[in-house]
Amino acid sequence: MDYQQIQHPIPPLYDAHSEILILGSFPSVKSREAGFFYGHPQNRFWRVTAAVFADTVPQTTDEKRQFLLRHHIAVWDVIASCEIIGSSDSSIRRVVPNDLSVILEAAQIRRIFVNGGTADKYYQKYQLPRTGVPAVRLPSTSPANAAWSLERLCAAWSVLKSRA
Repeated sequence: MDYQQIQHPIPPLYDAHSEILILGSFPSVKSREAGFFYGHPQNRFWRVTAAVFADTVPQTTDEKRQFLLRHHIAVWDVIASCEIIGSSDSSIRRVVPNDLSVILEAAQIRRIFVNGGTADKYYQKYQLPRTGVPAVRLPSTSPANAAWSLERLCAAWSVLKSRA
C-alpha cells in the first residue's frame, strides 16, 4: 500500500448544548466508508460510551448521532487532512489540523478528551497552542489497542460522566 493524501470526509457532530468534545486522530478506512466516526465494527467507542452512560449501544448512524447529542457530546478529529497508508495512525504525515473554533465558538464545551496517543500527540502539537485548552488523554478504543479490555476502557472512560 502507498501513501494517500486524504481530506477528512466527515463533518464534526455537535450542537449548542455540547459540553464534551471527543477528538480522534483521523478516520479509519471503515469510518470513511461508513461516513461517520468510529465505523470499524471492532472499534469499541460505541460500546464504551454506551456503557459509561448506561445507554443502549447505537447501531445506525442516526442512532449514533442521537446518542452523542443526547449526552451533550461533540465528536471530530484533530486532523483535517494528511498523508496516510490505509488506517495506520503510525503512517500519518504532512498533517493539516482541523479548525476546532467551529465547535468551540458554537457550543458550550467544558472539557476536551482525545481518543488515544496519536490524537493526543497531534492535539498537543497543533491544537493546544490554538485553543489554550488542555485535553485529557483517554486510552484508544481502536481494535489495535488490544492491551486494554472493554472493562478497563469503560473504567478509564467513565471520566466523561464527571462534571468537573
